[in-house]
Amino acid sequence: MGVIRGARERARAEVTEAIKDEARTQVLAEGAARLSLRAVARELGMASSALYRYFPSRDDLLTALIVDAYDAVGMAAEQALDKSGPAGTVQEWIAVCQAVRRWALAHPHEYALIYGSPVPGYTAPSDTVGPASRVVLVLFSIAASAHAAGVLEVSTETDVSADGIGPDARQLVRESGHDLPAAAVPGLAAVWAQLFGLLSFEVFGRFDRVVDARDDLFDRAVLDLAHQAGFRP
Repeated sequence: MGVIRGARERARAEVTEAIKDEARTQVLAEGAARLSLRAVARELGMASSALYRYFPSRDDLLTALIVDAYDAVGMAAEQALDKSGPAGTVQEWIAVCQAVRRWALAHPHEYALIYGSPVPGYTAPSDTVGPASRVVLVLFSIAASAHAAGVLEVSTETDVSADGIGPDARQLVRESGHDLPAAAVPGLAAVWAQLFGLLSFEVFGRFDRVVDARDDLFDRAVLDLAHQAGFRP
């Protein structure tokens, strides 16, 4: 019985991956807004009713693609963290940012799906929150290591406990599971947003005919972002 169940699970997994692969092809050709379950079924030679047993709606299929993309870039960041070092250093920060950039440039359409224009009529469910947090949690972990080593400078100019962002900052620290002062969170959130703004400019062609030395620009920019976040030698 276990053998039969295992074979069925493998077959289902294979069909699921085939559906997602065809959906990615459609997103590449037509854009996410025009993703169609019927079109995917037609290209795979499946009946629409059969495909609905895997993904009940377009939004379910789109969510699966989005989660896969977030997981992929998150894995790239986590693997870079595991391979780089020493912990909590600017060098580790730069290595992770470079890994995220390599993934973005190698997968521009998946990047656009998660960091590009919102898909009309689609609202991301809570299932996407965990995968979407993987990169920022890696950045938080580097900052936490720097804080533990005494090389993360946290601004004391603003009392985060009395600031409007205070509750959000404390919640992010709790959810991250890292030992960080809440006062470090606003700066980290700002550099996180700037990192993906920098990547979006490159992936979406905003640097075309303007910046040629993009490797140098990126490395200098993420070094500046590290200093902005509070990293010190």
